[in-house]
Amino acid sequence: MPSLIMGNGMTENAGAGATGAVTGGVKTMLRLEGLALFIGMTLLYGIWDGSWWIYAVLFFVPDISFAGYLGGPKFGALLYNAAHSYFLPMALMTYAFADAAPLILSVAMIWLAHIGFDRALGYGLKYEAGFGFTHLGRIGRPQMRG
Repeated sequence: MPSLIMGNGMTENAGAGATGAVTGGVKTMLRLEGLALFIGMTLLYGIWDGSWWIYAVLFFVPDISFAGYLGGPKFGALLYNAAHSYFLPMALMTYAFADAAPLILSVAMIWLAHIGFDRALGYGLKYEAGFGFTHLGRIGRPQMRG
């Protein structure tokens, strides 16, 4: 099994080699976690009795972060990852519970549902090498070499 040398000098077994992407059962588990997040947040939103019009309008808003790639792959990955990591919507959700802010809670649930949906489809966090390089593996068509 290939190993990956960590920055602290420790060695960790990794099935991805030098690509930085997960493979096999771990990849499947991460995609299933994404599916569970999508279903869970969507069900919670329904139980919360949120407006489905708001859900439909806001669901793909995080994908506006694609525009960051107009500034190059490094900036694109930074912006995309900021919009597709759990940190910001979880912070919003925590704030919304603490402050009893139902609209903010709705936004956080929709945002988390979107992230789960993307992860279930295999769209992971991006590397600076380009949009197609993610922690869940390569996405898109392979480049033709001539």
